[in-house]
Amino acid sequence: MFRHHDTAPDTITEALRMVSVRKAYGHPEGEVTALDRVSLSLPAGSFTAVMGPSGSGKSTLIECAAGLDTPDTGVVVVDGAQVAGRGEEELAKFRRQRIGSIFQQFDLVETETVLANVTLPLRTAGKRVDTSYAEHIATQAGLGGRLHHLLAELSDSERQRVAIARALVANPSVIFGDEPTGGLDPDSARNVLELLSHSVRQFGQSVVLATHDPVAASYADSVVFMADGKLAGCLHQPTPAAVAEQMAYLGDLSLIMDARSRDRALVSV
Repeated sequence: MFRHHDTAPDTITEALRMVSVRKAYGHPEGEVTALDRVSLSLPAGSFTAVMGPSGSGKSTLIECAAGLDTPDTGVVVVDGAQVAGRGEEELAKFRRQRIGSIFQQFDLVETETVLANVTLPLRTAGKRVDTSYAEHIATQAGLGGRLHHLLAELSDSERQRVAIARALVANPSVIFGDEPTGGLDPDSARNVLELLSHSVRQFGQSVVLATHDPVAASYADSVVFMADGKLAGCLHQPTPAAVAEQMAYLGDLSLIMDARSRDRALVSV
């Protein structure tokens, strides 16, 4: 397994720590607060799902945690090392060494084969490529018969699985994802979630995924719920039914808050 740390591995107990993280978008007069002083600690070697209604801030949380966006204020620590304050080149190196990302913008290389795309993080980082291991990961992601096909020959679902296999193959310490199974059929989604669960149980990696799917969330050890840019609860050992119930409650709460906001706007006029 390829692992590189600034901190000794046996001293790292947290996959992710966020302290009073705030992120807002837009101009001050029309500012939207995506993260409202969020503080969160997730243990190393855990699988966590992040859920919430649309606009709750879950995607922004994942992007700030993965070093893809910069908080306005607060501290983000991934795998024992602070993310903020690094230069662009240093941050890119840090992400290559420690972070796996599965986002809806796949950033795949169209002129390369499936296998070449899967091994791209290793080659970019100058690491040895274990072809048999890369083939195993890609096969587990449902790409066994497509390894030597070009990206142009793949469906959107297959491209998504390439992005997932690419995130896993470099054995990152922490894997962040935003709706990584959203475009997959149920069987493919189950295979991917089982693969992510296996990476946690077998290799001690950490997985943090934003998802809207209660079934996907049930594969996690815990579910962190968000609403209006804030943490809104946590559920351990989740079941699809329990997750769906909490999401229904947050959805109803979001509708109430939206109605109150509209009422205030009408009064102010």
